[in-house]
Amino acid sequence: MRFSSSFSAFRFALLGTAAIVPATAFAQAAAEPADQDSIEASSGNEIVVTAQKIEQRAKDVPITISALSGERIEDLGVTDLDELSNYVPGLNIQEQSANNPGIVIRGITSDSGSAQQGPRVTLYYNDVDISRSRGSYQAIYDLDRVEVIKGPQATLFGTASAVGAISLVSAKPKPSFSGALTGGYGNYDATLLSGFVNAGSDVLAGRVAFEWRTRDGYVENLATSQDKELYAKDQLGVRGSLRFTPSPFVTVDLVGTYDQQRNGGTPFISGTFPAFAGAPGGAANAFEDANLGGSPYSAAALGDDQLGLNREVYDVNLTAAIELSDSLTFTTVNGYREFDSAEVFDADGSAAPFLEFAEIATGHQFSHEGRFSYVDSSWRASFGWNVFTEKGRQNVPFSTEEGTFLQCLTTLFGAPLIPGVPCVAPDGTVPAAGVTELLTSGLATQIPYSSVFENQGRNTSYSLFADATFIPTQSLEVTAGARVLIEERKSGFTATVPNSVLSGAPLIPGQVDTGGQTIESEDSFAAALPRFNILYRLTPDVNVFATVSKGRRSPVVQVGASGAQIIPAETVWNYEGGLKLSSGPVSGSLGVYYQVYDNFQVSVAELDSNGNPTGSFVTESAGTASNLGVEAELAVQASDWLSLFGNVGYISGGIDKDNAFSPAYSGARFRLQPEWQAAGGFTIDYPIADGVRFFATPSVTYRSRIFFEVPNDPAISQGPVTLVNARAGVSFADDRFELAGFIRNAFDEDYLLDAGNTGGAFTVPTFIPAEPRLFGVELTARFGR
Repeated sequence: MRFSSSFSAFRFALLGTAAIVPATAFAQAAAEPADQDSIEASSGNEIVVTAQKIEQRAKDVPITISALSGERIEDLGVTDLDELSNYVPGLNIQEQSANNPGIVIRGITSDSGSAQQGPRVTLYYNDVDISRSRGSYQAIYDLDRVEVIKGPQATLFGTASAVGAISLVSAKPKPSFSGALTGGYGNYDATLLSGFVNAGSDVLAGRVAFEWRTRDGYVENLATSQDKELYAKDQLGVRGSLRFTPSPFVTVDLVGTYDQQRNGGTPFISGTFPAFAGAPGGAANAFEDANLGGSPYSAAALGDDQLGLNREVYDVNLTAAIELSDSLTFTTVNGYREFDSAEVFDADGSAAPFLEFAEIATGHQFSHEGRFSYVDSSWRASFGWNVFTEKGRQNVPFSTEEGTFLQCLTTLFGAPLIPGVPCVAPDGTVPAAGVTELLTSGLATQIPYSSVFENQGRNTSYSLFADATFIPTQSLEVTAGARVLIEERKSGFTATVPNSVLSGAPLIPGQVDTGGQTIESEDSFAAALPRFNILYRLTPDVNVFATVSKGRRSPVVQVGASGAQIIPAETVWNYEGGLKLSSGPVSGSLGVYYQVYDNFQVSVAELDSNGNPTGSFVTESAGTASNLGVEAELAVQASDWLSLFGNVGYISGGIDKDNAFSPAYSGARFRLQPEWQAAGGFTIDYPIADGVRFFATPSVTYRSRIFFEVPNDPAISQGPVTLVNARAGVSFADDRFELAGFIRNAFDEDYLLDAGNTGGAFTVPTFIPAEPRLFGVELTARFGR
């Protein structure tokens, strides 16, 4: 296995002081509190954000925020949120599949698929919470901007934002006629067709945008039973938007979105079982051909005999803003989201029909928020309410062949049922497939087995929030706010677990049949989550800020095979200070934070009373934890045609050492938490003739070692990774046409996206390779204005 070369922390610290992503540049305006007039007068290089529910320049927000415009995302050649996270310090997004994204802010992850568990990171789409893991994946085409707000933001973004929030804002209709169409082709037979059409007047405008991406899988599957290679991609997104402005004081936005994935299987590749003769073994298997054959019984037991994901998401959002006076505005935001996904996967990562699973996740969410916002020269304030309700289920069917399962499982635990018969032979064949015939003396050659368990969640939260900023002088702003909430959480569990024909007991030890009944439990919880901020303008070019805020991950009403229990709420206090500057061609920020956690929640493989895996994951409290980190960003506009950018983030954190509450986790780093993360590069935008310009954005990203599990295991980790990416091309006919090429992971580095997974719960960890070198060309035509 090849690991990327590591840069020293010192070199990246220097890089972080030399540049930052220009999309996070702050305005070079005077130091008055931001109002609409000053925003409109700001330079065109500025990102205006709405993190505090009013339009502000990023430098005037007293919290750590990174904002990237849709144009900047395009310049970088970014096509997905996981790629975007490489350019934001303190953010790491892992997309194991569109059905299983993991979002990590400051080293704290939120990726559980359980319908009973709440998220830690709020993902907002057009100001509506879409944080439920299996329904949260969102393609990032035709966006106005992405805001990454770090630290607990419950007052602003609700209870799910225990460690931060990501806000995706789609491009809104404009009073003009315009459009664009992009076609692209790349290696692995990748194709792209995307675009938008915008038309309308000052009163009514509409916009339709879409993106269709396909690609062959980059992991070859030797199994002849499978039609698609692993990690093949076929996804479609369509968005329709209407903006109605009947008067200068009323704006109504209606946005409808449809997302669909028909993707190939996730390459859960075994580090234990070989795929072919001469397979290297261990994590190195992830960078060779795979042999994931699924099971001949998958169609009946799992719903499909093909590995892969079928997923659909429907989303509608209605927002109305009414200016009641020069200072007072009322806004209502309403959203409905529904998702339906089915993913079939091979959890043992081999040709054996040993651990074959599916995950069927369905759910819907409804959100309503109303708020009043007040702005004058001395005060900014907001007050409002929110109702959020969701209902979801995670249904997990399991399929195997009895003799194969018993032989493979007992072999793994060192006591094979039939000595001398391996589960998978060195050449990749499956001798264990003949065990049923041996055990039954030829009466049966195969005995299919299937079981299923399902967790359910129905959660409703009601909250009131208020936030006020006092501006006694042009140099000082003091903010205090709080959200008071009541949660009603109801969980259910049901399982159908027949006895094995061969053993007379449930095939997976510890699985419990509920006899057709759904076990349910419910409870109510209340909390108050405050924040306190101060912003001081040292000069018109330099602001300093400090913040104290409390975050909370909801308690878990956990219902499973072992019964019902309440996992206490995870709470965090965040203490943070920083500096933001904007002077001439230079802009940037520096922030330092310290976080203290109580009842830190971890997801671990469930074991029965005898220590045997049940195949499911449960939530436990790991006691106390803490995080200390530094983030720096800088942008330099070196000339009219050259800008430099970069960032660096450092995190020293994890579960506290000498943890008497849970010694098994003592001293462990958080899952997916790098100690160092950095990015840097430059952008050239140079006119080479009348109406013709050359553009290029090469960049380098770096991430230090991450662990994929808690407790940490060096064998289930990924060492430092350095990636080189670039996008470059020519625009001509006054930007009406553009020809661009892109390359990602230019040096074709081998590194892991994830490891452990469901197979790890059965002592056969699997490894998922990250994207190899990808490259291609794109042609764009634009019309209108």
